[in-house]
Formats: sequence, structure tokens, C-alpha cells
Amino acid sequence: MESKLINGRELSQILRTRMKKEIEVLSQASIKPGLVVVLVGDDPASALYVKNKEKACREIGIESETIRLSADTREDELLNLVQRLNKDPRYHGILVQVPLPDQISEQKILEAVNPLKDVDCFHPENVGRLVSGKPYVLPCTPAGIVELIFFAGVSTEGKHVVILGRSNIVGKPLVNLLLQKNERANATVTVVHSRTREISNYTRQADILIAAIGQPRFITDSMVKEDVVVIDVGQNRIPADNERGYKFVGDVDFDSVIRKASKITPVPGGVGPMTITMLLQNTITAAKMAKK
Repeated sequence: MESKLINGRELSQILRTRMKKEIEVLSQASIKPGLVVVLVGDDPASALYVKNKEKACREIGIESETIRLSADTREDELLNLVQRLNKDPRYHGILVQVPLPDQISEQKILEAVNPLKDVDCFHPENVGRLVSGKPYVLPCTPAGIVELIFFAGVSTEGKHVVILGRSNIVGKPLVNLLLQKNERANATVTVVHSRTREISNYTRQADILIAAIGQPRFITDSMVKEDVVVIDVGQNRIPADNERGYKFVGDVDFDSVIRKASKITPVPGGVGPMTITMLLQNTITAAKMAKK
């Protein structure tokens, strides 16, 4: 069973080691990649994610700052802050942590970030560049998924990839990545979602199944074919008899599906570590582009 696992922690460490060396080289050319994260409110999941980003930046040598704002921050205050950060040469990457409080338009804030500093790849200009096949930076979680598939020695060329979920963060950008004409794409892609009828009819056709719907253990062994490659993006918190009182599980019923899968990502330890790793890569890319 161990040989079936696609280890996101291992790949993440390999890539971060390379990045650390790249940053050392950049420093000799007086380039010091910088990332600023804006956290509005006190959402526990967002706070933990930001903490992990700070740690990852320190480990590889990226200058990092987190600006924490209260949950009652006004939209115009946040917009003014983003505009100041756009002009600040210390920061090559700006990340406004979502979700945002109800009084703030998430779309308006994301569109206010300079596309050249948009290391999440959420700005419409960067989304358009991705669709056209000329991306400046890549969306973090989808890019991490593509890296994991390649790391596992799985070719996507000509394969039928079925994606569960159509979010702007994972599903939609992942479609565009996998449709590109390169060695890590060239796939035939089907997207299913909450309004799709008879989802199993599609999931059983998948050579590669990517689950990103936020439903714990939704995919069972009866919904997949033999030797499928499974990428589980889910991070669902469920009650558990342990010290914390909860544990994280994916969108895939791991214990049953692993018996049929040829390769599968665990939760945790699969896609999760790759999201932050690709954010670091985007920050380095932005720093190099700023120098040019």
C-alpha cells in the first residue's frame, strides 16, 4: 500500500530545497523576494494557514510580513492598504487571505492587487493569461496538483481526467492547466459538480480523478475503476476520539479507494503542503520579473 502513496510532503521538501538555493543565487544579484500577507479577522483556519506560510518563507529565505486587521475593517481601508502595498518595492507578492468579512467585496479587493504581485493568480488578467496558455504565475493548488502527478510518474497526455468541483481556486484553473499543450498536460478533461446528474457515471471513467468538493469521504470504491490515480484536495474536519476532538479527512474514502487505486494522495500530507510551496515559487518568479 505504501508504494501507492503520492507523498506531498516529500515533493514539497525537494522543491523548497531547490528554491532555497535559487534565493541564495538571487541574493548575489541583490534580489530578495518579499511576500506580504493581509489577514482580516480571526478565522482560525486562515490564521493557521498564514502561520504556515510565514514558517515556510523563513525556512527558504523569503522576506515575509503579515498585516493583521480587525474583522470590522472597512472596504475602503483595505483597498487603500492594497494600493500602498502595490507601490512598496519590498514586496514582490501580495496575498489577501480569503474569505473576507461580509462588508468587503472579495472580488473588488482581488482585482485591486497589481497583477505582477498577484501570487495567488486570482486577478482577472492572470486568469486570462492562464486560459490563453501564457501564464505569468500559476494558481497555487492546481499547480501543486500537476507537480504531484508528474512526481508520481503518471503521464496526463491523452488521459481522461475527471475533476470534481468547479471553484475559482481549484476546479476552473486546473481545467486550463491540464488542457495546455505540454508534457504535464494534454489531457481530456471532464468537470462534474453539485448539479451533475449520476456523478458515478463520470468518475468511473476517470484515468485520473481529482476530488475538490469539500464533502468528507464522498468518493467510494464503487465510484472508481481499477488502477485509477486519485488526487484528493479535500480538507474536511470531522469529530474524532483524540486529544483535539477532531481530525482531517479528504473528499475520498481513502481506506476503500486505495484498494483499487494505482496511486493516491493521503490527507493530510498530499496536496496541502504543495499549495504553500507553489506560493513560494510564485513569489520568487515575481521577484525575478520585478528585477527585469
